[in-house]
Amino acid sequence: MIRVLVVDDDFRVAQFHAAIVSGCEGFEVVGLAHTAQQALQQAGDLAPDLVLLDEYLPDERGSTLIGRLEAAVILITAADDGSTVRSALSRGAVNVLLKPFGADALTARLHAFARFRASLRGGGAVDQASVDRAMAALHEGDTPSAPMRKGRSPITADAIADALRTAAGPLTAAEVADATGVSRATAQRYLSDLSRAGRIHLTLRYGSTGRPEHRYAWPGRS
Repeated sequence: MIRVLVVDDDFRVAQFHAAIVSGCEGFEVVGLAHTAQQALQQAGDLAPDLVLLDEYLPDERGSTLIGRLEAAVILITAADDGSTVRSALSRGAVNVLLKPFGADALTARLHAFARFRASLRGGGAVDQASVDRAMAALHEGDTPSAPMRKGRSPITADAIADALRTAAGPLTAAEVADATGVSRATAQRYLSDLSRAGRIHLTLRYGSTGRPEHRYAWPGRS
């Protein structure tokens, strides 16, 4: 389980964020804090893996705590100025989420963080490709999902995305169809949706016949 500390000066907002975290499989809320002092105290006592950190706390700016919490941080802020975002990222925040946002935006970033951790699980050596895949996974949640077209199934869309996400490299529509059990035409439609939304990479490879072959890859898998 990924242990999360939720920090926000507004009790209701903190509870809302905690409810979103609790609804994500593989996550658990280990504490709620409403001030910088409480955040530092609870981070030391509870050793969370991730802190959802509000920027505007009554006793200190949240971004100044990054690095002192000894945990990964997603900064949540109503500030829309570039300096706040630059400061947070330069101090080590793994992501920044601007208020207001919907539950799906936070959920997407939590799932991306989980995939990032899974990509670097274990204490063994890593190569550059492993690092690139982990970094790509960390920011997968930043890309808005494509609007679901009429007649599209969210279950099929998730299955096709998962096939690309777990593949060792780019796949053709036929290979995606084989992996998911759908027809090639169906796979092609969903792949086109994902490509237009910028969620996957499309490349061309020329086969022995000289005809171009479309190949699709999840970010970091190309």
